[in-house]
This record gives sequence, C-alpha cells and structure tokens, in this order.
Amino acid sequence: MKSTQGFSRRRFVQAGALTAASFAVSSAKAMTAEPRAASGKPSPIKLGLTSYTFRNFSRAQLIVFMKQLNVTELNAKDVKDHLPIDPTGEAAALADYAANGIKLHAAGAIYFRKDEDADVRAQFEYAKRAGIGVIVAGDPTSETLPRIEKFVREYDIRIAIHNHGPEDKVWPSPLDVLKAVKGMDPRMGCCIDIGHCVRAGTDVVEAIHAAGPRLFNMHTKDLTNFTDKDSQVAVGDGKLPFREIFEALIAIRYPGFVDLEYEVHADDPMPGVISSFAYMRGVLAGMGYLNKS
Repeated sequence: MKSTQGFSRRRFVQAGALTAASFAVSSAKAMTAEPRAASGKPSPIKLGLTSYTFRNFSRAQLIVFMKQLNVTELNAKDVKDHLPIDPTGEAAALADYAANGIKLHAAGAIYFRKDEDADVRAQFEYAKRAGIGVIVAGDPTSETLPRIEKFVREYDIRIAIHNHGPEDKVWPSPLDVLKAVKGMDPRMGCCIDIGHCVRAGTDVVEAIHAAGPRLFNMHTKDLTNFTDKDSQVAVGDGKLPFREIFEALIAIRYPGFVDLEYEVHADDPMPGVISSFAYMRGVLAGMGYLNKS
C-alpha cells in the first residue's frame, strides 16, 4: 500500500481531471433523466461518506480523498486507523479530522459482541468521545436490544440498526428492525442500507416511509441485479431509483446523512466514488436543489 507521500503532483492533477470529467458526465446523465425544477433551494439531502469505502487506505489517505471529493461529512469505522477504538488513537484521529475540516456524524458499523453492560458501555463511550450522535449497529440480537436501549437513554446517542440483506437471519430488511424497536425509546431505529434492502425484497422507498422518524442513517450503493450482492456498481450505473429515494427522504423530513458505501474495487475505489457523488449531486441539481456537499 502506498503512503500519502506517494500522491505526486502529477497524480493530483490526474485525479482532479478525473473528478471534473466524471462530474460532467454523471451530472449530464442525471439531469437528462431528471427534469430541472426552478426553486434553486439548498438541498435538504446531506451527502456523506462511509470510511469503510476506503478500508484499504490509511486515515491520511482518506483525508486526501475526501478533499478531492469535496466531502466533509464522515461516517467513521474502526478500520485501518480511521477511528481507533482505543482512546489515544481515537483522539489522534479526531484531531486530524478537525484540522482538515472533516466532521463525524456517525460511527459504524459497530458490533455488539456480548450482552453485557461493560461491552455495550464501551461502544457508547467510543461514540461519546468522538462527539458522535449515531451508532450504526451491525449485529445486535433481539435479546440485547433492551440493554442497548438502557444506554441509549443514559448517553442520548441514537442506535441505527443496519440491515444486511437475505444472508442476515436477524436483520435482513429495515422492516425487521422496525418491528423489533416498535414501542422502544424513539432513539432506537435503523440505518437503511439500500442495496441490502432491495436484495431482501423490500421496496426501499416504502421502507423509508415506514421508518419515518426512526431512520437515523442511510448507506448508499447501487446494483444492476437486485438478487445479486456482487452486482454492485457506481451509483447511477445500476437500477436503484435515486430520485424517488431522495423524494421519500424529503417527504419524511429526514435529518440525517446519505452516506456512500462503495464496497467494490477496494484497492482502487476512487473512480467509482467520484462517479457516485457526481451522479447524486446531478440528480439533486435536476430536482432543482443547490448542493454543497
């Protein structure tokens, strides 16, 4: 793996050219398909990035990539050195992000391995130290939820349970999450992974409306085949209905972030990531919104 110093001036120029070209192509594609409205209002959709997208790259490289992408909002994970769970390493990461104008709004996926107070508290302390208000939970069992709810109340940090598609026997769909948290503290909710959602046979637009105020985070990707997890492509190259997804989020007044989780081409994700952000920004522009993210 190359270090940050490996990014030469020539490579920065090439990356900038690729960004501009990809934005132009993807924006044109999006706006051709989406008629432009006349409002010109700031976008109510906030775009962010999951650090897992750059899981094969260091924090320093991640920061460089985010600057190239003009993205400042991060959903961080304890992968590489992105947001270490140990307090000293976490403090160093937070200082780096702050120095570069990057804000953390969620952490995850975080896994609750044990139905024990000490283990659950450790995850909440991790988020509290980072000033993060949303924990994306990867694998809590139904039996663990009452214990987690206790800490949600103590720390005032929301839990967004992540659905993982048909392979997940507990949380295949966000609808399964909603059934489990019904009647619990309103800070117990879901993170809709839209790719896994459609693979579970759930209409993502309907899931957004069903979640309503219990939707705390969204992981965004695109697929060419809703039954094949390996069909992931850059956003805009697949079949997910992004205008309808954005419209649904606006309709429920979703206050959180739409975080790109691009999981393919892990050793060279930048071209697909650039194209994905360009397409989403293009769709929002086609809807008549100004987008600064």
